Amino acid sequence: MSLRSVLALVLGGGRGTRLLPLTRDRSKPAVPLAGKYRIIDVPLSNCINSGVQRIYVLTQFNSVSLHRHIRRTYTFDAFSGGFVEILAAQQTLDADVGWYQGTADAVRQNLRYLQQPDIRHVLILSGDQLYRMNYADMLATHVRTDADVTIAAIPVHDEAASALGIMRIGDDGRVQGFLEKPQTAGELAAFRTDPGWIEARGIAPAGRSLMASMGIYLFNRDCLLDLLTKTDYRDFGREVFPAAIRANVVQMHVFDGYWEDIGTIRSYYQCNLDLARAAVPFELATAEAPIYSRARFLPPSRLEGASVRESLVSDGCLIERGAVIENSVIGLRCRIGTDVVIRNSVVLGSDFYETPEDVAAGAARGEPPCGIGAGSIIEGAIVDKNVRIGQRVRICNEHGWVDTADSPRFLVRDGVAVVPRAAIVPDGWLPEPGLVKTD
Repeated sequence: MSLRSVLALVLGGGRGTRLLPLTRDRSKPAVPLAGKYRIIDVPLSNCINSGVQRIYVLTQFNSVSLHRHIRRTYTFDAFSGGFVEILAAQQTLDADVGWYQGTADAVRQNLRYLQQPDIRHVLILSGDQLYRMNYADMLATHVRTDADVTIAAIPVHDEAASALGIMRIGDDGRVQGFLEKPQTAGELAAFRTDPGWIEARGIAPAGRSLMASMGIYLFNRDCLLDLLTKTDYRDFGREVFPAAIRANVVQMHVFDGYWEDIGTIRSYYQCNLDLARAAVPFELATAEAPIYSRARFLPPSRLEGASVRESLVSDGCLIERGAVIENSVIGLRCRIGTDVVIRNSVVLGSDFYETPEDVAAGAARGEPPCGIGAGSIIEGAIVDKNVRIGQRVRICNEHGWVDTADSPRFLVRDGVAVVPRAAIVPDGWLPEPGLVKTD
């Protein structure tokens, strides 16, 4: 089925406070993923692989690096009519138009871009999820059921429901109710799906009886225009869908592949480590539907007698003799010194190579070179870009903190130790025992 009539809108997300400090200087979709990608590469690659070639990315917060990445990466030929363009929040002559106030409001402020005569369907995607989907299958469900709106859904266990939108459906897959982030057992009971219905769609229920929205929506263009111009609703899950279910045909498209909402430090950390392990739940290396990213023309990584097990090592790295890397992700241009130990960690790498003159100038200021110095230990941590970690440093959460106060060198979020972007950690440093817990 042709997707030439489909326009995609990728939502760039809000302030990303649950991903701080990774979102201190960048938006959520611009956060690196699996060493060499950005999170935004996932929905954009899904669009390209599905045949959706007209794509707008709606951005608002800390979006400079995201804009730069998209501009350098996604260029279509002159004959396809395809594009990936940025729609940043902006002031216009319209009254009360400014910062986006929610997912629906972000789309409402850009309705003029949807009103081209050859657009029949609008695909709305999140910019901070990891999954692989052919949107042509979703369009087929949408057309076959004569739906006004189709919502992609995945079966989940009870413990996951409180962070998601849960749907109640009829036997024909039509959505009869939508509840955003249910919190009580009574709410869950009213929205359960018969496991037999799930199994009849070729999906093993495996104890899952709740159908959760994946944040992937396909609208008839005119229906979307009608829903947003006749109301002031700001959020799809809390406001638009409950109203649409009463007045429109809202259908479910069932999906059961790998899907992860990368909204917190813990989910980001775990998602990266899952991609590094041998029994990988989401395969990056696939010829049928690759994940695209910017071509950086970096040299191959050099390993000088290091030991690497169940890890991803990106381009342009130098890993020196005696280093041990286990179940970790190593980003671009990493410099890892002799006898360094990195376990269960995500190291995002560097945006640049230092020259000998840069290293000498840094030494004169008392700064270690960019990278991880000899004899250091990184365990259970996220190390952001462009950090300078000296020799014999220990980065881990050995005190078992859940969260700590902010620090320019080290903090803990969701139980994960984090070294912020461009941090300078001197030789011999250990996590300070005086860090204040913030429960």
